[in-house]
Amino acid sequence: MTAPCPAGTPAVMSTGPAGPDRPAKYHPVDRLPDALAALPRPWVFTNGVFDLLHRGHVQGLQAARALGASLIVGVNSDASARSLGKGPGRPVHTAADRIWVLAALEAVSAVTVFEEATPLALLARLRPEFYVKGGDYDVARLPEAALVAQWGGRALAVPFVAGHSSTGILRRLGIEPQRG
Repeated sequence: MTAPCPAGTPAVMSTGPAGPDRPAKYHPVDRLPDALAALPRPWVFTNGVFDLLHRGHVQGLQAARALGASLIVGVNSDASARSLGKGPGRPVHTAADRIWVLAALEAVSAVTVFEEATPLALLARLRPEFYVKGGDYDVARLPEAALVAQWGGRALAVPFVAGHSSTGILRRLGIEPQRG
């Protein structure tokens, strides 16, 4: 459970469905379709752990948003992130902290947290026009690409920003072992 925000931050808080300790752009999965009904289309959906937000994440999110009118970000829950095998001690930040950081970005229209290893069920429910991943993914091989194609959506990769990754940051800090 997260603690309430300190005084002086009401501009980003929501007393609606997200609750007083969640950013206004956060919507639980079960309420997401209703919340998104107010967002202009086309919708762009992307997902990830977004553990240590860095330049590569931000540029990728900006490029994704440029593809449509609204960007929806699905964040892996803490348990889901651990299941991806990113390494011991990951995620570094809780999902609650990660959604706050993502929601503060101008490019992001809405944020949700999903429990599964992949966002397939969430994508099937939302049916966005675009599904986007970073250029380090072979998007054509992802099951999400085949799924969005079923309703005429497109799966795309945005450019990868070399030298910028959460794992790389942790390695430079000596927290995660170097490869080799």
